Amino acid sequence: MAKTIKPPQSLGEIKEQRSFFLAGSIEMGRAIDWQSQVGNKFDDFDIIIWNPRRLFWDSSWEQSINNPLFKEQVDWELDALDRAEAIFFHFEPQTQSPITLMELGLFAQSGKCIVHCPEGFWRKGNVDIICQRY
Repeated sequence: MAKTIKPPQSLGEIKEQRSFFLAGSIEMGRAIDWQSQVGNKFDDFDIIIWNPRRLFWDSSWEQSINNPLFKEQVDWELDALDRAEAIFFHFEPQTQSPITLMELGLFAQSGKCIVHCPEGFWRKGNVDIICQRY
């Protein structure tokens, strides 16, 4: 049975278990909750799903290293990305997803990226070239 972990939930003990991180468009009001749709397809598998879509995100939070809630979110995501056996990237066409682009840049050479970037994403060319190279 799949176990989905979302922030600010603890990542738990490190153990040898298959896992993947759901990186991609989260822009509220523009991006669908694709993370839940993908996660539900793995219900019958013994796997950990790191889903960064926080249930109670507050868009008024100052995006600063000095804001403990914001820093907790970013640290959680980076820790989960590091732990993940695979990283699924999804770029919604109607979004810009700058954090997802940054995450792809950080992990492109890791060999654990699976990328979905449909026509219409504003930087599809950049994403395609990075994927082709790495």
